[in-house]
Amino acid sequence: MSDNTILIKNALILSPNENFEGKKSLLIKDDIISEISDEIDEGNADKIIDADGKILLPGFVNTHTHLSMTLFRGLADDLSLDSWLNDHIWPMEANLNGDYCYIGALLGAVELIKSGTTTFSDMYFYMEDVARAVDEAGIRAVLSYGMIDFGDEVKRENEIRENLTLFKNCNGMADGRIKVFFGPHSPYTASEELLVKVRELADEYNMGIHIHVSETQKEINDKLEEMGLRPFEYLDKIGLLGPDVVAAHCVWLSDNEIEIIKRNNVKVSHNPCSNMKLASGIAPISKLIENDICVSIGTDGASSNNNLDLIEELKTASLLQKVSTLDPKVLNSDESIAMGTINGAEALGLENEIGSIEVGKKADIILIDTNSANMVPDSSSLSSNIIYSANGSNVDTTICNGKILMENKKLTVLDEEEIYNKARQAIKELKEAI
Repeated sequence: MSDNTILIKNALILSPNENFEGKKSLLIKDDIISEISDEIDEGNADKIIDADGKILLPGFVNTHTHLSMTLFRGLADDLSLDSWLNDHIWPMEANLNGDYCYIGALLGAVELIKSGTTTFSDMYFYMEDVARAVDEAGIRAVLSYGMIDFGDEVKRENEIRENLTLFKNCNGMADGRIKVFFGPHSPYTASEELLVKVRELADEYNMGIHIHVSETQKEINDKLEEMGLRPFEYLDKIGLLGPDVVAAHCVWLSDNEIEIIKRNNVKVSHNPCSNMKLASGIAPISKLIENDICVSIGTDGASSNNNLDLIEELKTASLLQKVSTLDPKVLNSDESIAMGTINGAEALGLENEIGSIEVGKKADIILIDTNSANMVPDSSSLSSNIIYSANGSNVDTTICNGKILMENKKLTVLDEEEIYNKARQAIKELKEAI
């Protein structure tokens, strides 16, 4: 479905940067929000959506996931990160191929669309196949190849080549919906030589950097033992950090590291459900926000979450900060909405295109139906109704780049049943291959 003009009327608009009083109409022309007002002439529209009883807000932005890992959902639960990775995930990943990653990405895309996420940032393998899935699904993505060299020079050259090939082949594809970042996996899997080279190439190609940092206490202890530095101190020393870096997790931070993150304007992707499930710890998000650091939200992969529902993730983030600081006022619902929308857009360098409801921005929009048992009676605050009451299944309509991907909870792209069947077959084959 690709109507040139879509009119959404009678909507309650929630945007992180503006208060919209009462019901509004919004007109989409091609891929852009072209008008927002009390009333818009219906004659201007090819399609009309009556959003009475629905909240209109920007599509959510998931700034850290591994989309194809939907195939590993429930594969290795109730384990520490070390055991989860070494004993289960890495052996399974050894048998991955492009077709499996394509199917896993399609499955993930279905889940994202149905739960209101229109943009995601991914780090994994066979990323050109993931790009193919993104193109078909109609969503927006920042893709990075997970670079791991463990100090091996031949592997290092190969990892750099892989990420640059992805950039050359996929950056700007799918009508500009795909961007490519560098994806050095972490300070403990990527050598100093690789990280220094990534910084140099990121500057040369104007690419962002997506990296896991300070996820577990073990990671901190290992780096301290090896170098006498904590991870962010080490990354600062070698010059990797900058405003184009998205650091996922950031659970174990010293005050000095928070200062380093702030000074370098590093963007943080908070992944509370994964951090809780793997017993990695609680990131000091309220402290980061106090320091005006850009904090966005990520689900991590569906193998350590085990879903991609960003509304659930935002509620968890808010509640976790409240209980860990013993302060019910931290990370309130408005801050949580911003974390899931405009902060995510800023983290990915897309804040001028997406993340808020404004004329001239891309039409990445979702509608959440309030006529549901878990959302009645209507809260006086739209943000609290979404963050504390809703979940992904309350999303009624998902629009990305001006194209309707789901309407009345039915996908208008992708064949759900076919994807489910292919995903079941893929994981069956992967398990048999071990």
